[in-house]
Amino acid sequence: MGDTDLGQFGDVHERARENGARDGTPILWSARHGADPWINLFFRADEIVSKQRTTWRRYAYALVVWLNFLEQRGRLWFEASTRDYTDFKHWRMADSRNCGRVEGTSFDTDRAGLKRFYAWASSEYEVFNPIPSQSVQSGGHGSGRDPSRPAGAPRRQVKWLLRKAFEQWRDVGLRGYGFDGLRPESWHGFNEDRNTAFVEGLWGTGLRLEEWASLLDVELPAAHVDGRYPKAWLAKACAKGRRYGRNYRIPRAVVKAVAGYMDLLEGSRAEAIERAQREGRYERLPGLVIVTGHNPRRRALRVRTPHGGSATVSLDVLEPAERHRLFREAQGGLEPLAVWLSVNGMPHQAHSWENTFAAANSRVAEAWARSRWPGFEDLREEERRRRAAQCPLWARPHMMRHSYALGWYSILSAVWEQRLRGFTEAEKRAFREQFGDIWYQLATMLGHRNPQTTRDWYLAPFTALEVDYLMALIDGDQREAVDILLGRIAADNELVLSPVEVEQDLSPDDEGDDA
Repeated sequence: MGDTDLGQFGDVHERARENGARDGTPILWSARHGADPWINLFFRADEIVSKQRTTWRRYAYALVVWLNFLEQRGRLWFEASTRDYTDFKHWRMADSRNCGRVEGTSFDTDRAGLKRFYAWASSEYEVFNPIPSQSVQSGGHGSGRDPSRPAGAPRRQVKWLLRKAFEQWRDVGLRGYGFDGLRPESWHGFNEDRNTAFVEGLWGTGLRLEEWASLLDVELPAAHVDGRYPKAWLAKACAKGRRYGRNYRIPRAVVKAVAGYMDLLEGSRAEAIERAQREGRYERLPGLVIVTGHNPRRRALRVRTPHGGSATVSLDVLEPAERHRLFREAQGGLEPLAVWLSVNGMPHQAHSWENTFAAANSRVAEAWARSRWPGFEDLREEERRRRAAQCPLWARPHMMRHSYALGWYSILSAVWEQRLRGFTEAEKRAFREQFGDIWYQLATMLGHRNPQTTRDWYLAPFTALEVDYLMALIDGDQREAVDILLGRIAADNELVLSPVEVEQDLSPDDEGDDA
């Protein structure tokens, strides 16, 4: 829809406030049917408004794909049948005519969004719910499974990276190096310091993507604070679920990396701010808030009100979108409090980091393929893509959190064994009941309220490791010991990605054969 079409709506912001929309509320619009108010009201329902913006985006995307599928069938969303859903499931996952087929875990996200939408719509408008929801019983014991879920979809697909594999992915994907350790002179890493500091922070803190992406400069530990793991606070409004804030630790190396990115003379952040100031970008931002002070003990900001007064706002109530509108007046003009900025100087959206990871994965895959097959550049584009897709090294944002959990599980296992050495089994049980155990400590570090979540979804394949073996390894250098431990698992477990050893394939280039 072009800009000229927006005039018919009058003051869009005023209309949004009147109908309950918030910053980031999705609006679905069809070239054939226009905007359907029934669908768009879903994103204003109480049970949806309370969810995070990332959830809104996932639900909106699932609905768009579903509505496009129905449109090709000449059906409207309230006319959909169970057969439509079954055919949609087949088309998304298995239909050879669909070049964009997805795996079960991805379709599971679609299913969750559609199920939530039709549960709301059937109650609100009394329309038929085409998404099967009655559990299929197994063995008559009541342990059922939702039939709308794809059979091959586990509840969560968890993968881990060894530290050395992470460093290899980081150096090749974000810093421009090849697998030979050399960096070409043509490399221009405009955001290299930013991207490197960001992924090191995900790895070192165990925070979720949006949690780490919402960081403000006033929330960083001071550079002079002692200790290898300075303490920081995750605001309630930025934590998953928005129910409570918590302490977390930032490794000293990460603090230094972020400080390098924010350096006024050499960091790329200052360059981005100066660029935005010259172009007047900040002044044109609607709804910006001027911050005049910060009270670290109360974790609060002093802000200027629209009428020229002042007010105190707790950092705990500021959601990620609100944080992107926080600015201070500096000598060169306005500057954002958000740590992570785009090239244009504007606060970097959390979901945009997915593009950074995708670009890094593509760079790693191409570098790996060039190292493995001499003459790779001379192959047809389709064949180059096919070979690059075989690269065994890649990363996603949440893998950083999983890897953080696994590394600390290894360390805590060794610490607990040392602490309980000489205790009888009865005494060990009593000690754990009184003071908690590894899972309680690890859940605290990850921000899980229930340690069973940590055990079941993050580290289930590793819980059977013998602590004696852990102890034998932890006695040496911590990083090497943990990597040796995980490497043992990686040898027999495709869920753990190890560093890549590239061996050239000098066989004749037959593009029809697998490498």
